[in-house]
Amino acid sequence: MAVNDECKLKFLELKAKRNFRFIVFKIDEKIQQVMVEKLGQPGETYDDFTASLPADECRYAVFDFDFVTDEHCQKSKIFFISWSPDTSRVRSKMLYASSKDRFKRELDGIQVELQATDPSEMSLDIVKGRAL
Repeated sequence: MAVNDECKLKFLELKAKRNFRFIVFKIDEKIQQVMVEKLGQPGETYDDFTASLPADECRYAVFDFDFVTDEHCQKSKIFFISWSPDTSRVRSKMLYASSKDRFKRELDGIQVELQATDPSEMSLDIVKGRAL
C-alpha cells in the first residue's frame, strides 16, 4: 500500500504548525494508495471530526486533542484513529487492518492510538480518558 506524499506533508503541518484540527485519510482501492480525504480547520470541534467519518466505510484519521490536566496545564495529544464500522464491507475492513501499521509508521508523532467500530468507542469521554 503506497502512501501519498500529501498525507505526510499535511500531518507535519498539523503536528508542527497546528494548521489543522484533524485529517481524515481514505484508501483509494483503485490505485492502492492512502490519500487525504478531509482537512479539519483549527476552529472545528471533535463533533465536526466524528461527523466527517462515514457511517459505513473505513477510514484512518488523526485528531489534535487539546485538554487541561488536573494540574491546570494546557496540553495536546495527537490521536491516530482507525475507524472500521461493523457495517463496512469485509474486504474494506481487511484492507484497512492490513495497511494500518505501515501507514502509521509514516506519521511520526502519533501519541495515542484508538480503534473504533462504532461512535460509542470513540466518544469524547473515551478520548479524554486516553489523553490523561
